[in-house]
Amino acid sequence: MGSALADTRYVSDRLEIVMRTGKGTEFRIKRSLPSGTQLEVLETTNDGYSRVITNRGSEGWVISRYLMKMPAARDRVTAIEQQLTQLASENKTLKQNLSELRTQKGGIDQERSKLSQSNQQIAKELEKIKRTAHNAITLDEENKQLKTSSVAYERQIQTLQQENEGLKDRTGRDWFMVGAGVSLLGIIVGLIIPRIRWRKKSSWDTL
Repeated sequence: MGSALADTRYVSDRLEIVMRTGKGTEFRIKRSLPSGTQLEVLETTNDGYSRVITNRGSEGWVISRYLMKMPAARDRVTAIEQQLTQLASENKTLKQNLSELRTQKGGIDQERSKLSQSNQQIAKELEKIKRTAHNAITLDEENKQLKTSSVAYERQIQTLQQENEGLKDRTGRDWFMVGAGVSLLGIIVGLIIPRIRWRKKSSWDTL
Protein backbone atom coordinates (compact mmCIF):
# COMPACT_ATOMS: atom_id res chain seq x y z
CA MET A 1 0.00 0.00 0.00
CA GLY A 2 1.41 3.39 -0.97
CA SER A 3 0.74 7.02 -0.09
CA ALA A 4 0.31 9.86 -2.60
CA LEU A 5 2.59 12.83 -2.04
CA ALA A 6 3.45 16.09 -3.77
CA ASP A 7 6.89 16.73 -2.39
CA THR A 8 10.30 17.66 -3.73
CA ARG A 9 13.26 15.35 -3.25
CA TYR A 10 16.85 15.20 -4.47
CA VAL A 11 18.98 12.25 -5.49
CA SER A 12 21.53 11.49 -2.79
CA ASP A 13 24.93 13.05 -3.31
CA ARG A 14 26.70 9.75 -2.62
CA LEU A 15 25.83 7.89 -5.80
CA GLU A 16 24.00 7.78 -9.10
CA ILE A 17 20.67 5.94 -9.08
CA VAL A 18 18.47 4.51 -11.79
CA MET A 19 14.82 5.16 -12.63
CA ARG A 20 12.86 2.03 -13.55
CA THR A 21 9.47 1.50 -15.11
CA GLY A 22 8.25 -0.33 -12.02
CA LYS A 23 8.97 -1.24 -8.43
CA GLY A 24 11.78 -3.75 -8.47
CA THR A 25 15.03 -4.64 -10.16
CA GLU A 26 13.19 -6.80 -12.68
CA PHE A 27 11.71 -3.71 -14.36
CA ARG A 28 13.44 -1.93 -17.20
CA ILE A 29 15.77 0.98 -16.45
CA LYS A 30 14.45 4.18 -18.04
CA ARG A 31 17.40 6.43 -17.22
CA SER A 32 20.16 7.17 -14.74
CA LEU A 33 19.75 10.04 -12.34
CA PRO A 34 22.98 11.74 -11.26
CA SER A 35 23.49 13.01 -7.74
CA GLY A 36 21.59 16.24 -7.02
CA THR A 37 18.86 15.69 -9.62
CA GLN A 38 15.63 17.38 -8.51
CA LEU A 39 12.60 15.10 -8.52
CA GLU A 40 8.95 15.57 -7.73
CA VAL A 41 7.63 12.66 -5.58
CA LEU A 42 4.23 11.54 -6.81
CA GLU A 43 3.81 8.44 -4.65
CA THR A 44 5.66 6.50 -1.96
CA THR A 45 5.03 2.80 -1.20
CA ASN A 46 5.70 0.73 1.90
CA ASP A 47 8.11 -1.53 0.07
CA GLY A 48 10.71 1.24 -0.21
CA TYR A 49 9.97 2.68 -3.66
CA SER A 50 8.79 6.13 -4.79
CA ARG A 51 7.18 7.16 -8.03
CA VAL A 52 8.85 10.36 -9.20
CA ILE A 53 8.93 12.74 -12.14
CA THR A 54 11.83 14.89 -13.35
CA ASN A 55 11.69 18.55 -14.37
CA ARG A 56 11.61 17.40 -17.98
CA GLY A 57 8.58 15.15 -17.40
CA SER A 58 10.31 11.78 -17.24
CA GLU A 59 8.36 9.55 -14.81
CA GLY A 60 9.40 6.31 -13.10
CA TRP A 61 10.27 4.46 -9.88
CA VAL A 62 13.33 4.87 -7.66
CA ILE A 63 14.43 3.50 -4.30
CA SER A 64 13.13 5.84 -1.59
CA ARG A 65 16.18 5.68 0.67
CA TYR A 66 18.28 7.25 -2.08
CA LEU A 67 16.22 10.41 -1.93
CA MET A 68 16.82 13.33 0.42
CA LYS A 69 15.01 16.55 1.19
CA MET A 70 18.01 18.86 0.74
CA PRO A 71 19.94 19.38 -2.49
CA ALA A 72 23.25 17.57 -2.86
CA ALA A 73 26.17 18.94 -0.90
CA ARG A 74 28.12 19.86 -4.02
CA ASP A 75 25.08 21.68 -5.37
CA ARG A 76 24.74 23.53 -2.08
CA VAL A 77 28.43 24.39 -2.20
CA THR A 78 28.03 25.63 -5.76
CA ALA A 79 25.03 27.74 -4.74
CA ILE A 80 26.97 29.08 -1.76
CA GLU A 81 29.94 29.89 -4.00
CA GLN A 82 27.61 31.71 -6.38
CA GLN A 83 26.14 33.61 -3.46
CA LEU A 84 29.64 34.45 -2.21
CA THR A 85 30.60 35.67 -5.69
CA GLN A 86 27.44 37.77 -5.84
CA LEU A 87 28.04 39.11 -2.33
CA ALA A 88 31.65 39.92 -3.21
CA SER A 89 30.46 41.78 -6.30
CA GLU A 90 27.85 43.63 -4.25
CA ASN A 91 30.48 44.37 -1.60
CA LYS A 92 32.78 45.81 -4.27
CA THR A 93 29.92 47.92 -5.62
CA LEU A 94 29.08 49.09 -2.11
CA LYS A 95 32.72 50.03 -1.49
CA GLN A 96 32.76 51.99 -4.74
CA ASN A 97 29.52 53.70 -3.75
CA LEU A 98 30.97 54.43 -0.30
CA SER A 99 34.09 55.91 -1.88
CA GLU A 100 31.93 58.05 -4.17
CA LEU A 101 29.80 59.13 -1.22
CA ARG A 102 32.91 60.07 0.75
CA THR A 103 34.15 62.07 -2.23
CA GLN A 104 30.75 63.74 -2.52
CA LYS A 105 30.78 64.38 1.24
CA GLY A 106 34.19 66.02 0.90
CA GLY A 107 32.83 68.24 -1.86
CA ILE A 108 29.73 68.98 0.20
CA ASP A 109 31.90 69.86 3.21
CA GLN A 110 33.92 72.24 1.04
CA GLU A 111 30.71 73.79 -0.31
CA ARG A 112 29.38 74.09 3.23
CA SER A 113 32.61 75.79 4.33
CA LYS A 114 32.34 78.19 1.39
CA LEU A 115 28.69 78.84 2.19
CA SER A 116 29.57 79.46 5.83
CA GLN A 117 32.22 81.98 4.83
CA SER A 118 29.80 83.55 2.36
CA ASN A 119 27.14 83.75 5.07
CA GLN A 120 29.59 85.45 7.41
CA GLN A 121 30.50 87.94 4.69
CA ILE A 122 26.83 88.56 3.94
CA ALA A 123 26.15 89.04 7.65
CA LYS A 124 28.94 91.64 7.83
CA GLU A 125 27.63 93.41 4.73
CA LEU A 126 24.11 93.30 6.15
CA GLU A 127 25.33 94.83 9.40
CA LYS A 128 27.11 97.51 7.40
CA ILE A 129 23.96 98.15 5.40
CA LYS A 130 21.97 98.40 8.63
CA ARG A 131 24.41 100.95 10.01
CA THR A 132 24.33 102.85 6.73
CA ALA A 133 20.55 102.71 6.71
CA HIS A 134 20.47 103.95 10.31
CA ASN A 135 22.81 106.79 9.38
CA ALA A 136 20.66 107.54 6.34
CA ILE A 137 17.55 107.65 8.51
CA THR A 138 19.36 109.93 10.96
CA LEU A 139 20.53 112.16 8.13
CA ASP A 140 17.03 112.21 6.69
CA GLU A 141 15.61 113.27 10.04
CA GLU A 142 18.31 115.92 10.37
CA ASN A 143 17.56 117.12 6.84
CA LYS A 144 13.88 117.34 7.69
CA GLN A 145 14.71 119.33 10.80
CA LEU A 146 17.02 121.60 8.77
CA LYS A 147 14.31 122.11 6.18
CA THR A 148 11.85 123.00 8.93
CA SER A 149 14.37 125.40 10.45
CA SER A 150 15.13 126.81 7.00
CA VAL A 151 11.45 127.46 6.35
CA ALA A 152 11.16 129.15 9.75
CA TYR A 153 14.23 131.28 9.02
CA GLU A 154 12.87 132.20 5.60
CA ARG A 155 9.65 133.33 7.22
CA GLN A 156 11.60 135.35 9.77
CA ILE A 157 13.66 136.89 6.99
CA GLN A 158 10.50 137.77 5.06
CA THR A 159 9.05 139.33 8.22
CA LEU A 160 12.24 141.32 8.84
CA GLN A 161 12.31 142.42 5.21
CA GLN A 162 8.72 143.60 5.48
CA GLU A 163 9.56 145.39 8.73
CA ASN A 164 12.61 146.97 7.09
CA GLU A 165 10.51 148.13 4.17
CA GLY A 166 8.05 149.62 6.63
CA LEU A 167 10.84 151.33 8.54
CA LYS A 168 12.30 152.69 5.32
CA ASP A 169 8.92 154.08 4.33
CA ARG A 170 8.39 155.60 7.78
CA THR A 171 11.93 157.00 7.88
CA GLY A 172 11.35 158.57 4.50
CA ARG A 173 8.16 160.11 5.69
CA ASP A 174 9.85 161.32 8.88
CA TRP A 175 12.67 162.93 6.90
CA PHE A 176 10.13 164.48 4.61
CA MET A 177 8.27 165.91 7.58
CA VAL A 178 11.51 167.17 9.11
CA GLY A 179 12.50 168.81 5.84
CA ALA A 180 9.09 170.34 5.46
CA GLY A 181 9.25 171.59 9.05
CA VAL A 182 12.70 173.05 8.51
CA SER A 183 11.55 174.78 5.35
CA LEU A 184 8.46 176.12 7.07
CA LEU A 185 10.56 177.25 10.01
CA GLY A 186 12.92 179.01 7.61
CA ILE A 187 10.02 180.80 5.97
CA ILE A 188 8.64 181.84 9.31
CA VAL A 189 12.02 183.03 10.49
CA GLY A 190 12.47 184.87 7.23
CA LEU A 191 9.21 186.67 7.77
CA ILE A 192 9.70 187.42 11.47
CA ILE A 193 13.27 188.72 11.46
CA PRO A 194 12.67 191.65 9.01
CA ARG A 195 9.76 192.74 11.10
CA ILE A 196 11.83 192.63 14.24
CA ARG A 197 14.50 194.69 12.61
CA TRP A 198 11.95 197.18 11.30
CA ARG A 199 10.40 197.57 14.73
CA LYS A 200 13.78 198.14 16.31
CA LYS A 201 14.62 200.73 13.69
CA SER A 202 11.32 202.50 14.25
CA SER A 203 11.95 202.60 17.94
CA TRP A 204 15.28 204.16 17.42
CA ASP A 205 13.85 206.82 15.12
CA THR A 206 11.34 207.91 17.72
CA LEU A 207 14.09 208.50 20.23
